[in-house]
Amino acid sequence: MTPDLSPKATEIVSHARQLLEAGGYNGFSYADISTRVGISKASIHHHFPSKAELVRTVVELYRAEAREGLAMLDRQLNDPLKELNAYVDYWSSCIAGGTSSFCICAMLAAESPLIPLEISEQVRGHFEDLSGWLESTLEKGIVLGQFRLQGAPADEAKAFMASVHGAMLAARGFGNAQTFEALAQLSIARLIPAH
Repeated sequence: MTPDLSPKATEIVSHARQLLEAGGYNGFSYADISTRVGISKASIHHHFPSKAELVRTVVELYRAEAREGLAMLDRQLNDPLKELNAYVDYWSSCIAGGTSSFCICAMLAAESPLIPLEISEQVRGHFEDLSGWLESTLEKGIVLGQFRLQGAPADEAKAFMASVHGAMLAARGFGNAQTFEALAQLSIARLIPAH
């Protein structure tokens, strides 16, 4: 269930998402949002009484968006290899185009010991959603002969997810968007059986 937000609350959420992506939970305050949105901190508190509530809302919306995106890949492509490539291409274009350079749930997972429990639970939910989709995609690819795995599909799904998040981190560290694509494509290539 996604929250029904007013236009101003939607704007606040949008800026909070950008700030989360850039610096995580502890990397921004309501003062930062106040400056960006052009409203007082008290007005932000009217929409979101606490930072935890704001970030939980951001993550809930992010999860809903991700689930819909993954379901769309299944519907439109119905081909496991194409679906993995489309997932990687989505992030490649976001990183290269500057629209999004990091999964906010991966960013928040790094801060897990320091963030409120309700946010950690949402982050864990995102990881479960994504790894579940990847596991299902890998299983379909095995049946079609597209993939050969070295481990159980659930473990391989988590390894692939970790490699994609690691590629995001490497792209940031090297300051080079192409680093992400090169590493993520290597992760896909490792799943394809040699002929």
